[in-house]
Amino acid sequence: MRNSNLLIEPGQLLLYMDTYSIILIAIGLSMDSLAVSITNGLTIKDLNAKKVLTISSSLAIFQALMPLFGWLTGIGVEKYIREVDHWIAFVLLSFIGAKMIYESFQSKETVNNVELKPVTLIAQSVATSIDAFAVGISFAIMNFSIATPVVIIGLVTFGFSLMGLQLGKFFEKYLGKSVEVFGGLVLIGIGVKILVEHLFF
Repeated sequence: MRNSNLLIEPGQLLLYMDTYSIILIAIGLSMDSLAVSITNGLTIKDLNAKKVLTISSSLAIFQALMPLFGWLTGIGVEKYIREVDHWIAFVLLSFIGAKMIYESFQSKETVNNVELKPVTLIAQSVATSIDAFAVGISFAIMNFSIATPVVIIGLVTFGFSLMGLQLGKFFEKYLGKSVEVFGGLVLIGIGVKILVEHLFF
């Protein structure tokens, strides 16, 4: 899953691995989580503090653990992961988005009528964090400690996820009945973006 090349391309930033560089990488990795959080904020029923913390924590934990898994695994499986990671993200996000759009035509309620199920949240968390696995492999190649990146990536993703949920909640009132369709299209769009970036760039 590629985001801005300036932010997460390890080939450039890992050469100067300091806290500032790790933060930039973390921001780049968090962009898909931000977009998904905005969608969740638009569509989730009764978005209370508990749900906000649950969603943000799930996205952040997966984003933080993926580099750790990549670092522990090392370079042996890198080529296999890179061959399928974008397809996994594309399928998961497209399925969730299409399901949201379909359900929007079945529901008689107007807005904020989606109840985010645990399996859906896990799918979102996996789909938005797969790129972090490859970043973890890059840390392993450079023999760089993974502890600091895991903490920074987790905290940055948590912060962006919180912000995304609040932004979604704010803009929900302007979209009215179209929130689920819009949210579904956003998720599908993220999946397409990920796929295109990996296949053509």
